[in-house]
Amino acid sequence: MKKLISTACAAAFIAASATFAIAAEPIEGNWKTKAGETAGISKCGSSFCIKLKTGTYAGQQIGKLKGSGADYKGTITDPEDNKEYSGSANVSGATMKLKGCALRVFCQTQTWKKL
Repeated sequence: MKKLISTACAAAFIAASATFAIAAEPIEGNWKTKAGETAGISKCGSSFCIKLKTGTYAGQQIGKLKGSGADYKGTITDPEDNKEYSGSANVSGATMKLKGCALRVFCQTQTWKKL
């Protein structure tokens, strides 16, 4: 009986640990961009990297953000000219507002939808 209880406790602990290990940040996953392309966001080191998966610039990394929950900050790269801008993202459910700014004054925001 003791062995059965120990085994059950160990199994429950392993299952609970696995659940926490696979919990992803809301920013992670595939997103449909304003232009209709697909961008993938995944963990890269202590940040989240944004890489285009479809379109003319497929395979190009276009951002690197840090944060958790709903708010992230970092850099956004325009794939057309490779210029880097300060960036931020705010995730609310299946919608993300991605903002890039030059000199913190000239900003542009896009809304992306989670796929």
